[in-house]
Amino acid sequence: MLDERRAQRGDLDRPVGVGWDREATLLLVEDDPADALLVEELVADVGPGLRLEWAHSLAEAARRLGESSPDCVLLDLHLPDAQGLEGLARIRACADGVAIVVLTGLDQEQTGLAAVAAGAQDYLIKGRVEPELFGRAVRYAIQRKQAERATAELRASQMRARENARLERGLLPTPLLHGPRRVDVVARYRPGRAQSLLGGDFYDVVQLPDGTVHAVIGDVSGHGPDEAATGVALRLAWRTLVLSGISGTQQLELLERMLLAERTGDQTFVTATTLVLYPDQQRVRIIRAGHPGLLVCSAEGVDWLEVPGGPALGFLPGQAVWTAHELALPVGSGLVLFTDGLFEGRVGPGSERLNEDGLLDLARTLAGRAPAEFVDELIDRVELATGGGDGWDDDLAVMYLDWTTRSTENR
Repeated sequence: MLDERRAQRGDLDRPVGVGWDREATLLLVEDDPADALLVEELVADVGPGLRLEWAHSLAEAARRLGESSPDCVLLDLHLPDAQGLEGLARIRACADGVAIVVLTGLDQEQTGLAAVAAGAQDYLIKGRVEPELFGRAVRYAIQRKQAERATAELRASQMRARENARLERGLLPTPLLHGPRRVDVVARYRPGRAQSLLGGDFYDVVQLPDGTVHAVIGDVSGHGPDEAATGVALRLAWRTLVLSGISGTQQLELLERMLLAERTGDQTFVTATTLVLYPDQQRVRIIRAGHPGLLVCSAEGVDWLEVPGGPALGFLPGQAVWTAHELALPVGSGLVLFTDGLFEGRVGPGSERLNEDGLLDLARTLAGRAPAEFVDELIDRVELATGGGDGWDDDLAVMYLDWTTRSTENR
């Protein structure tokens, strides 16, 4: 029938259409067959790329929208079951992500403008629309709706990112130092996950009123959000245990029980080193649970310290044995604790890693530097050695405990 009417007008050989990258589906919501036929003719005249479906009422349109989502709804504002902007509101409630073009009468242009203000992408006046204008209006309506959705998704993503950043910044520890400071703390943190502030590594420092300084550094296996959450839970549990007067191997046993309750898989384990510094006695107690050694910075230079240790937390649940080791440290020394992200970066095209020896060599070139300068320069040199970070994708935590005469004089 449409081809017969076009043939009568001599339109069959006339090139029409605005061109479409893919077929777009239009849902016409119109109860008047004559007006529906006019829209069908417009769609046919636009050419290939448009497919029209027809709903005679708003209820039928709602049912169709519940089954599938068209690219655009052509909505008459005068229907048997909806009048005016009520129909627009109901269509948006059914499918807010679909573009809507409102169809109005000759004397209803203000209504069309009101519909655009209420959320429609465009309006067309019945009987005054040419095929080229119709095709362009539908195309632009679809594109505007896509742009609106993309903008809304970007805004929501940015808001989530800001909220996550605020949360993660709040979860990074601030050393808890009661009374006159016995140590100075320099800490740096770098997650392996892109666009994240927090990874599976964790650290913390607590100074008790009696002057003893407790410190922990740990590394949860893996780099995802679950590992980050586990690291936060363990750090908070460790701080609670310290403030409750629980330390030594009992502390690790309780942390392991916490890990077993919090981890998402049986393969998740945690390496950790705990320290207790006794400034008045110039000694330190160290317990290692599968964690790498540490650096000792003194007037004589930089040395590697690695006391005997036990297995990582969660590696042998309920069977692990850890032992504490006490060492004397001279005044003027500093302890640098870190996770393996500092030395496991690749330093060549193959599988060669920086490893502990390479890290110690780099650290020895920085002997005598102030703590903050030492830590920052060490990280920079490790990054340079690993190809500007290309071979370095693990979480990283570094903590320098500066037990110097400056700290002890502050007592």
